[in-house]
Order: sequence, then structure tokens, then C-alpha cells
Amino acid sequence: MKFYLGVTDNNWYNFLARQNSENVNFWRPGGLTPFKILASGAPFLLKLKSPVNAIGGIGFFSSYTSLPVSIAWDVFGKDNGCNSLAELQRMILQYKENKTNSNPVIGCIVLTNPIFFDKQDWIPMQDDWNRSIVQGKSYATDTEVGQRLWARIDELLQKYLYPIPDEEKSQLILEDTEARYGNPILRKVRLGQGAFRVLVTDAYNRKCAISGEKTLPVLEASHIKPYAISGPHFISNALLLRSDLHKLFDSGYITVTTDLKIEVSKRIKEEFENGREYYRFHGNVLYNLPNREINKPASKYIEWHNENVFRT
Repeated sequence: MKFYLGVTDNNWYNFLARQNSENVNFWRPGGLTPFKILASGAPFLLKLKSPVNAIGGIGFFSSYTSLPVSIAWDVFGKDNGCNSLAELQRMILQYKENKTNSNPVIGCIVLTNPIFFDKQDWIPMQDDWNRSIVQGKSYATDTEVGQRLWARIDELLQKYLYPIPDEEKSQLILEDTEARYGNPILRKVRLGQGAFRVLVTDAYNRKCAISGEKTLPVLEASHIKPYAISGPHFISNALLLRSDLHKLFDSGYITVTTDLKIEVSKRIKEEFENGREYYRFHGNVLYNLPNREINKPASKYIEWHNENVFRT
């Protein structure tokens, strides 16, 4: 198994250690270089900077994306490691040469199920760690050093990771079972709302499924079957929609058929005496879909929406 040890800002760590976050944004001030080291679900260890020089926690890699700072705040809020957008901007601009752009693009390493160890459980850095490392280092359990380090992390996970109720076991971070690790602890990793939104946004190539709209601030990840009533955080249970279309979808004025055609309810015109903007989509095949077949809207969720939400 491959895992990563990322150099962590101590203030970021201390702030988030006081929160109860389901996912966090391990951001990088530069957003041009993708993070391709880990597969989804792989462990990402948090290494505190000098003078601490210890491993203080772990998260599980969900995905990497690049976002303008304002969108990163909209998606993750305080899970960026601070109290406000203005504070996040100040934190990022200290690393930027151009300090006049208050909304630069940053890299977002999305970690779900973060665990912050108590101070007495922090793991001192190993001799193999080079102090000149700026961002981090990958390890593998098929090496002596990696195996030894993971054994210590595994012991702590037994202590910190709580059991998942049976009714939540289907809501795992990965729907593609062949990508899951054999370790039973890692199979308990769940996806948070922010991580889900990022995955859906990128799976749909940042375009609205119905309209093709590409303006990022108005694009929202919509569950087909709501999470609140056991709809899982799977991309196949989601559509990326423009905000107004999202509201109409959730309210039952728009749905999608199992052959992925758009259906607009006559109730829009009957109840609001309007709707020309939306009826032009009626009967069209979805404008935009994920590339991977496993991520396309699943019939079982679409059927649920048609039967329980859509206003005929």
C-alpha cells in the first residue's frame, strides 16, 4: 500500500484539530501542478513543521483539484483551516509574488475523515526524513521503513477510528470496489460533503449537466436521491447543475429519465405562469455527462427521483 507524508502548516493543523470536520482542504498556494501520487482512499499523513517535527494526524485522499480561493472557501469554509475568506486570502497571499490578486487559483488536496492525534500520540520523525523536504514524501508498505511507519499508524487508527453503523456502510468513499484497500480500517473511510462536491464538479468537467453552463460559482453538486434519506455520496447519485436548475430539480419541477433525457414538469407554467427558459430543455438528452461509465447517473437513483420527487 502506498501512502504519503505531507508537510503541514502548524496553524492549519491546530485550527482544524479543534473542529469536527468530515473533510478538510489541504491546500497549496500554487494550483498548476496536480497531485497524482495517491489513489482515492489512500492514507495521507500530516507532518507538523519544525520545531515540532512529528506526525500529528491522518486523512484519506479523496481527490485533487484547482479552484479560485473564493470557490475553495464556498466549498470547504472553515475546513480550509481558518475562520474566514479574508483570513484564507491572507494566508495564501503570503506565498504569492503577485499580492494584488485576491482570488488566485490554489491547489486543493481533499482529505476526508481527518483524524488529529492527541499530543501524546504524535510520532517523532524517522531518521530517513530529510529536513530539506518542502511538500512531502511518499512511502510504501512493501519497504522496511514504510512498513514500520504504517504499523505505528495502524495502531493509532485502532484507537481513534470509530465503528461505522451498518446503515452507513454503503456510503464509502469509493464506489469502484476494485480500488479499495484490503485493510478493514481503510474500507470504513466515508466521503464528506465538500469532497463529494469536488468529485462531482470535476467528473462533469465543470459544466452543468443540463445547460452546459461553465461559470464555476453557480455550479452545484445535486444528489439525485438526497443524502438525508440514505442517498449515498456517489458520483452516480449526482448531477452537476446550475443553481436555479438545482433548485428546480430538488423541488421536483425537473427530472431526468432513465435514458438520460430531461423532463420538465407542466407545473412550472401552471403554478408560476412562466418557465419558457426551462421548457426549452424538455426532451433533450443531458448536455454533459461524466466520462467514466460508473460515474454516470444510475437508473435506481433516477427512478427514485421520478417516483418520489417529480411533479407530474
